[in-house]
Order: sequence, then structure tokens, then C-alpha cells
Amino acid sequence: MLISLNKIKQYVGSIPVSDEKLVQLIGSRLVEVEGVMDMAEKYRGAYLANVVTCEDIPGTHLHLCQIDAGPELNQKFSTLDSGLVQIVCGAPNVREGIIAVWLTPGSIVPDTFGGENFVLGSRKLRGYESFGMLAGPDELGLSSDHKYIAEVDESLGRPGDALAEVFDLNDKILDIENKSLTHRPDTFGLIGFAREVSGILGQKFSGPVSFDQTVDGLSDEISIEIADEKLCPRYSACLVNVSDLNLANPVSPEFSDLYPMTKDSVLLAKSGINSVSPIVDATNLTMLELGQPLHAFDYDKFVKIGGLGYAKIIVRAARSGEKLTLLDGKTIELNSNDIVITSNDIPVALAGATGGESTKIDGSTTRILLESATFSLYNLRKTQMAHGIFSEAITRFTKGQPAVNTIPAIKDCLAKLGVKSGAELRFADSLKQDLSEIQVSVKVSEINQLLGSHYDQTLIIQTLENVGFKVTSDSENLLVTAPLWRTDIHIKEDIIEEVGRLLGFDNLPLSLPVRPFVGAKKNAMFELKTTLRNLLSLELGFNEVLTYSFISKKLLERVGENTEDAYEITNSISPELQLFRTSITPSLLEKVRENQKAGFADFSLYEMNQVTRKSLGLISDQTPKMQHHLAVVSTADYYYSKQILENLADKLGLNFEIQAFTDGEASGYFEPKRAAKILLSGTQIGCLGELKNSIKTALKLKEVSSLELDLESLLGQKSSDKRNKEFSRFPAVNRDLTVKISEEKPFALVENAILEVLKAQPSLICHLTATSIYQAEGSDTKNLSFHLNFASTEKTLLSEEISAIMNSISKSLEKIGGEII
Repeated sequence: MLISLNKIKQYVGSIPVSDEKLVQLIGSRLVEVEGVMDMAEKYRGAYLANVVTCEDIPGTHLHLCQIDAGPELNQKFSTLDSGLVQIVCGAPNVREGIIAVWLTPGSIVPDTFGGENFVLGSRKLRGYESFGMLAGPDELGLSSDHKYIAEVDESLGRPGDALAEVFDLNDKILDIENKSLTHRPDTFGLIGFAREVSGILGQKFSGPVSFDQTVDGLSDEISIEIADEKLCPRYSACLVNVSDLNLANPVSPEFSDLYPMTKDSVLLAKSGINSVSPIVDATNLTMLELGQPLHAFDYDKFVKIGGLGYAKIIVRAARSGEKLTLLDGKTIELNSNDIVITSNDIPVALAGATGGESTKIDGSTTRILLESATFSLYNLRKTQMAHGIFSEAITRFTKGQPAVNTIPAIKDCLAKLGVKSGAELRFADSLKQDLSEIQVSVKVSEINQLLGSHYDQTLIIQTLENVGFKVTSDSENLLVTAPLWRTDIHIKEDIIEEVGRLLGFDNLPLSLPVRPFVGAKKNAMFELKTTLRNLLSLELGFNEVLTYSFISKKLLERVGENTEDAYEITNSISPELQLFRTSITPSLLEKVRENQKAGFADFSLYEMNQVTRKSLGLISDQTPKMQHHLAVVSTADYYYSKQILENLADKLGLNFEIQAFTDGEASGYFEPKRAAKILLSGTQIGCLGELKNSIKTALKLKEVSSLELDLESLLGQKSSDKRNKEFSRFPAVNRDLTVKISEEKPFALVENAILEVLKAQPSLICHLTATSIYQAEGSDTKNLSFHLNFASTEKTLLSEEISAIMNSISKSLEKIGGEII
């Protein structure tokens, strides 16, 4: 956003500090200033000049002109007996009697200032000496119009006047960083910005515009219907005849498309807005000053489309598949997030973004319908992204325009259009939002305690009243009423922040708060994550990543997760980031795809972060309940992820149980036969396994497996130090056995059947290691081989005792349909 410092000074009045100090104060107390452009230097050497004579140069499109640039400049640059300055110009509109803009020899063409810095001189063209040039709007950096030279009305200045003086170009333009004003739509207008500057300087601001909501002449020629008040809290409109407006006439009918060189058009140019026409310029000037965008329809075209004889305005959500041709001639397909203005339900404009070609104002327009409304900032952000529209209007709407602005904006625009005395103005207004003011109670002691300040009550009240707040006091209790344009004020901390900001956070005492000198309590989750990070990164060599907590709906659908259980982000920063993720694995799978595509084969990625879903419910402050998860994704099979789990168990001193998915049980994005549930103390806390082939195909992945755990379930669990290994001083028994079992029976079932027997033996230390899995082609059984090592801690086992143990294992396996071969 570009802000004219001269306009700010005009609204504020007396400014007791230098420009440099003022910019510094704005940067520290209101908004980040990304740059300051001194326009005076840019237009040094630009003057008004009267074209006295103009003759065609035979055989060319050029004209030989003599200009009057005032006595001083004429004397400096003239070589003619007439005392005038000679110029060769090729513009079609150059002619005797006009006031043009002359760039003198030695000056820099403004449009190249700060870049190429093209310096003009005197040179011969077609044999004629030409001094400098008569500049067009594009060369002046005011417009893209290259067809004509700029023409200035003689009432604005005389030959020899500096262009910068005539059009207030002795100005500094502040380049403002918009994002830091996201919740302050009032500061997106020059008046609101000036109000804040006044408050920063400790001066009371007197606004030049009234916020009176009353209108005369409610019309039956306009009806307004708002289908959903969340999409459009207020819609106001006014019908006015073009003949009742004092519109500026073109300089000449022959050059009706000539750029209007006026003070208003130059102000728009300084603010980065193109001049279009007197009516459109008036709406843009109002937007520039108040921050409230407006749109002007051709009323008769609007009515004709609706076919009712009057304007029936319906504001509604667009229907998927509807199409609309915009002002620039581009036809777009609408979606359900768009808001449309319709004439009797036929779309004619994309609300908050741009008008439609069908109701465009042109030379045949006799009546205009002025629109001033406020729309859902969340929907308009989606519209902005979906259709790539980043206009000045939609930028302001996406900050959340207050409903109080609509009527004052129409009145201000009508004043700029020069409504004639006695003109009939017909208004319509539909308000779906309460315009009552917000009141907040706060104590002076609370303000000083939170800020660490010593401000007295008088200073606090004056500071707030300077920027439009109303304050009543009872002892040290303050009742603060926020102005209707301050939609960001809700709680007492907002008021405290306002006091601190306006008086300067940098002016607060630099003293540390007094507190007991005791160590902070350790955060159990932080400690757990540190332990896991040391294992996964330092010991196992895995790569930790940090991905967005927001993911696309398409990704969740591809991995088969329930999108209805995911929270949707109302004002998402991108169409691809509209849901809060319910698990971390899908985010990591996207990174696996990128790395596999780049040629990396063997790697593991992990992330520890928060997830949530609707089924978890809400916490006491009515915000979603969050869970901390760990997800590890590897370009390997099920057994690799299982080994990672075993490493985690050893590190944390926990005993995880692995349990197969039963037939028909939902396994999410995991392949049921190659995945398992992870249990701790009988409660499922996660899953591990290989991905379904359909998901790997959809995401274009090669072999990949995943492990995801709920970390909060690990907190408070009693752990054993597995680094202290129990051992026996008696001889160990080693046995190898192969179990034949149906191919449908999972490995874990066989493993658990063996371990149950061994763990049931008193004073027995055992280790079971899987050595191979074999299945003959076409066979419906498989052979699972194990190496068994066990020993007693009390004595040397006798052969009878060993045989009994092995027999017990055989019986345990028979119960599940297996046999030792």
C-alpha cells in the first residue's frame, strides 16, 4: 500500500517532527514502512509550458513546436528570435494553445527515475534542434497511456510553474507492509491512517468525514435481498442521474480517451491506482480516503438484465458452474465460495472483486447505481486465490470492512462527483449486522501492571480519545467505548495494547519483572521430544522435517482419511492448505514423493507436531483439543518400521505390543496384511505398516512404510531401564525351530504364542529372534523359522525341564493351528 505523506499532513494538521522522525514513529507504533520514495527528485526539471505554435514537418508524423515556459526558462533554453523554446513532438494531440508538461534538457525522464535514469538533452530531429521533450503520462510515471502527451487545464497553473508544485509532487510516498495491518481495515484509508498518526503524535484527530447513517429518499426503484448475512452483513446503494453530476468534460471530443491530468488523477497515481473515468475515479478516491471500496453500475443495463423494470439486487453465494464475464472481458467459472451481485438472480458482478461487462458504465450511461457494501473477508480471500484477482478493492475487503462505512462512503463519493443542487438521490440500504458500539472495562492499575508503566489516568484517557475512543471514568475504573470502525477491539488487553502502542512500547521502562529465583518446571513433552530426537537424528541418522499443520482436502481424500472429521480453516492462506491435519503421515508422504522424484532412494523422515480432529472434541476455552504425534516414514518395508518401534521401546524403557488388524477392521492408509496396531498397557496408541498400493499409486510413491504414535500416551508411563540387562550365570539353551502354519495367520500371532510360554516360566531369561519366512509357490501354508535362547537365573536347566518347555511351546502353537516341523 502506498501512502502520500503530504495527504497525511493535510489531515493531521500541525506535525511537530521532521519527516524522518515521523516515518520512524509510524514504523515503530503503527506499521512497518518498507520504503520511502522522494518524488520531488523524480520530477525535478518538469514544468508547465504553453504550446504557442505547432507546424507539421512534411513527410513525417512529427510537429515543430515553439513553447512558452516562462521568462526564466525561455531565456535559459531559447535559441529563437521569438524568445520561445523549440521542440519536435510526434504526439497526435499536440496543438497550439494547450498547456503541456515540458521536461528540460538535463532532467531525468520520471518513469526511468531510480532505474535507467534516462537523461534528456538537446538534439536534432529531422534537421530541427529540439530541446528536451513534451512528456506523456507514461513518461511521467502517472499512467500507461503512451498515445498522447499530457495536457493540463490552464486553471491549474501557468507556463513556467514546476509540475511538482502544481500537482503536489513535492511529496514522500510511504510503501507500507500490508500484512501487519490485517485486522485494521480502518487504516487502509488515508483518513484512518492519518487518525493513527495524529494519535501517535499525541494530538486529537478531527475527522473530515461524518459517519452519520441517515439518508433521505429511500427508493422503490431499488430492492435489496441478502441471501446470507454471513456473506454480506450490509449492502447500501444509491441511484443518481448522470445529468445531475458536475462531471469534468474531455479537453477535446477528438481526444476523448486522453489521460485527465488533474490533481485527483495524480493523487490516484501516487497511490498506485490508474485513472479510468470521472465516475470510477470518484469511487477510487473515496476508497483511497475512507478505505471503503465502491462500485458503479449502469442502472438501466442492470434493470434490463433482471427484466423487472426496477433493480432487484440479490446478494448470494455463487453456484458451481455459473460463469461471469468481468470488466476486463475475461470470462471465469464461479465456485460456491464466490459471492455474486445479481440482477433478479442473474450474476452481474463478482462481489468485492470486480464488476461485470454486462453492467459496465460507458458513454451511453444516463443513470448510475452506486454500490457500497461489506462482504465476508474469508470468502473473498478464497475468491482472490481462486481467480487471481489482487485489486486495491479486494485487498481492502479481505481485511474485514466495517459495516458502518457504507453510507458515509456513498455520501463522500457523491460529493466528489459534484451532485448539483436539487438533484434527486434515491437510496436503498439493507443492514444485517448490529451497529452497537463495543464497551470494555479496564482499570488504570491493570494497564500499568501489564505494560510495566506508570501512566496516569489523564494521559491514558487523552491517548484513547485522540483516536476516537470514548472514555468515562469512575475512580481508577475506565469504561472505554470503541468507535464502530475499530472492529479489532473486544477485550481489556486490546485497550491496554492500544495505550502501549500509541505511547510507544519503546518508551516503557527497561526493567526486568521481579519474580522468585527458582528454576522453571521441566516440560514433560519437551523432554520426551528431546529424547526421541536424539535417538532418531543422532543415533539412527533420520532426517527431521517441519511441514505445515494445514493440508489440502485432496491429499486427505487420496490417503483415505475422513475429511468430515477435519477442521476446515476459514481464512486459509492457500486453497491447498484448507484443512487442519488429523495425522502427520500424509504430510510426510508428500516429502517422500519429492525426494524420490529427485533420485534419493534410502532415507527416513520424521516429524513431531500437533494434530486434531473434530471427534476429539473441544477444551474448556472452546478451541479444538490437540494431540502431539510422532510420525516416521521410511522407504522400506513393514519390518523396518517395526525395528524403529523396537528402538523406541528400548530407548524409552516401554513395552509396546503389536497387534494385527482383524478382518474387516479399518486400517486407514495401511495395507491390512502388512500393518499392525501399536498398543501400550492394552490401549492403542498408534499404527505401523506399509501403505496400500492404491495410495502409493495415487501419490506416485515407491516402497514406503510408516509409523505414527500418540506421544501424550507415553507421558506418565512407568518405564524400565532396558540398558541394565538381566543375565544368567548358568548355561543357556539354544534351539532352532520352524513352525508350519496357514498363510492367513500373522507372524505376530506365532511370535506371541512362543513368548507366552517362555514368559510364564519362573526365573527364565529368554530371547526370540525370527530368522526366515518361507512359502512355496502355490502353497497355502508358510514356514516361520526362529532362533530361541533361554536360561534360568537360579540353576542349570535339566534336559527334562528343557523338553517340558519345548513341549509347552508345541502345544501353544497347536492351539493356533501351527506345528513344529
